[in-house]
Amino acid sequence: MFTGIVQGMAQVESCQADGRNMRLQIRFPQGIMLNQQLGASVAINGVCLTVAKMEADILTFDVIDTTLNLTNIGTLTPGTQVNFERAAKMGDEIGGHVMSGHIMTTVTVRQVEQVKESYHLRFAVDNPEVDARRYLFDKGYVGLNGASLTISDIGDDWIEVSLIPETLRLTTFGLLKEGDKVNLEIDAHTQATVDTVERVLKQRGIVLP
Repeated sequence: MFTGIVQGMAQVESCQADGRNMRLQIRFPQGIMLNQQLGASVAINGVCLTVAKMEADILTFDVIDTTLNLTNIGTLTPGTQVNFERAAKMGDEIGGHVMSGHIMTTVTVRQVEQVKESYHLRFAVDNPEVDARRYLFDKGYVGLNGASLTISDIGDDWIEVSLIPETLRLTTFGLLKEGDKVNLEIDAHTQATVDTVERVLKQRGIVLP
């Protein structure tokens, strides 16, 4: 389980193909992974990955082909910066919202707008294979590259978030440009509520537009 409060940025050290899978090495800020354990979970750009090897500040993860196809992990190259969060512990403050690290789809940066201290990112939500739009609401929660964010504006095929300077400092959002792919995770409670309502309405013969 994760909270969506990104703890900082790490750098991809290497990406090695392993059949259809990938062995991913990431260098973390000095000392941030002290007392980490093999088999522990770490969110990389919001994707829950398992620690397979540890060497000082470099951790190794094995990424299966399904994850590579579904997320932006497959696009990473050495030197790329990623968001990370260690798994939450019992009793930790949930400053964002509960996240599983299970990505639904990717969205594409459509527009980057900065006016003084105001920073806005607009994402196209237009994957025909995975319709995430029915789970997205104005002022609702969304997980983007592992960060718990609030949707500040929404259209038929896009969402927009507004970022404060502290979020830009701690995450890779300030590095994004138009066309970049970003991982999207839907809030589990929202997903369960929407699916339940749709199922009940269908049973009653009510079809939503």
